[in-house]
Amino acid sequence: MKYLTNNYNRFVSIVLICTETALSGLLFRIIMDSGIGTKWEKAITAPYIQVMLTLMMIYALCDAAVGIVLFKRKVYAFEIVSKVSQTMILFSVASFIILQTGHYMDAWSYLYALYLVLLGIIICTERLVLRVMLKRYRTKGGNLRFVVLVGSSISINELYRELTVQGWAGYRVIGYFDYEESKDMPEECRYLGKPEMIEGFLKENRHIHYLFCGLRDTHRDDIMRIIGICDNNLVRFYSVPNLHNYVQNRVYLDMVGSVPILKLRNENISRLGNQMAKRAFDLVFSTLFLCTLFPFILIIVTIVTKITMPGPVFFKQKRNGLNDKEFYCLKFRSMKVNADADKVQATKDDPRKTKWGNFMRKTSIDELPQFINVFMGDMSVVGPRPHMLKHNEEYSKLIDKYMVRNLVKPGVTGWSQVTGHRGETKELKDMADRIKGDIWYIENWSFWLDIYIIFKTVVNAIRGEEKAY
Repeated sequence: MKYLTNNYNRFVSIVLICTETALSGLLFRIIMDSGIGTKWEKAITAPYIQVMLTLMMIYALCDAAVGIVLFKRKVYAFEIVSKVSQTMILFSVASFIILQTGHYMDAWSYLYALYLVLLGIIICTERLVLRVMLKRYRTKGGNLRFVVLVGSSISINELYRELTVQGWAGYRVIGYFDYEESKDMPEECRYLGKPEMIEGFLKENRHIHYLFCGLRDTHRDDIMRIIGICDNNLVRFYSVPNLHNYVQNRVYLDMVGSVPILKLRNENISRLGNQMAKRAFDLVFSTLFLCTLFPFILIIVTIVTKITMPGPVFFKQKRNGLNDKEFYCLKFRSMKVNADADKVQATKDDPRKTKWGNFMRKTSIDELPQFINVFMGDMSVVGPRPHMLKHNEEYSKLIDKYMVRNLVKPGVTGWSQVTGHRGETKELKDMADRIKGDIWYIENWSFWLDIYIIFKTVVNAIRGEEKAY
């Protein structure tokens, strides 16, 4: 029985990939049949069955490559949608290349675009519906995983809450073992006895799947014995480190050779491949903008600025960037020339601003020259906003973990800016909230998060923001 449950997710994932592959072929056939007798019929130059089987093979490979998170114990709707999006993008690119180069059909046709959109919607809907059904099934007692805990530390307490707070995750905690009954453990978590009783318990209860051990290193001999007991009874052993005395946030396991280490942050953004992808995106995005829209914007801004106020069109200011390195950040000048530009933050009714400058700040037009900084490599399209040198020096002494934001390149826009933390920081709490947002971005970076932030920035610029001044 235990072997069957351990292979359950793999088996169901294979069945799901096969089902979705069949759906991809069936949908293609339906859409192409609907185009018979119309101009879209000419889009296909190879036999229907050959094109359909080719697409099914490509989809199956893409689906398997991206993977399915549907049957994980704790997974949320946005994670499912994200996986489907990755699969569909990979499938779209791969199928387009193969269909075009192999002369199977015109992959530029609207009919094929419709096929891709409908397939994405159908697959996404199917997985979300299956997820709801699975959650209900587990809530009613199906597909469960039975767990025992060893120890009663703060980490074990939190683990118990994580395992039991959502019934649909399908965990059932039988109880805990410790050298004595603990008042810190929840009353509903049953005390099962001392660690030396674990072996007899597991032999009598063959349905246990996981054992989580939170004993301290001083109990090394007992821990080693428990590992052996788990191996001999087909129970998966997990060690729960006690980090709460000095670490309050999530940590990540890594290896240096054969030595395990715990990282405070899983910095996907710092990996070489991701850095190269982000830099490539920055170069393409900034080049396209600087060669198309920017020249026209520059002409208009130059004319209006020269008419409305004396002085240069551009304003450059030293700011802190990657690894706290200083660079000149460019902006369109929105204020009269003044001696406080490098010291005082702009306020809502700042007398230094002109009417034209106020309009540029409201619409974020004044920030557009920073795409030159992006092209030069000092900034990224998305990242924590660069601060003045004076602010960097002051706030780094007042706000814990402030300097973490300088582990990545600053951005033209950022997560904090699109979530309400842009503009003037009247209180220390305002800046602290912005820093929290910057650190969250670093720890949770993905290419799709950058795309979402860019989209939100454009929407906010069109709609107007209260703190844009």
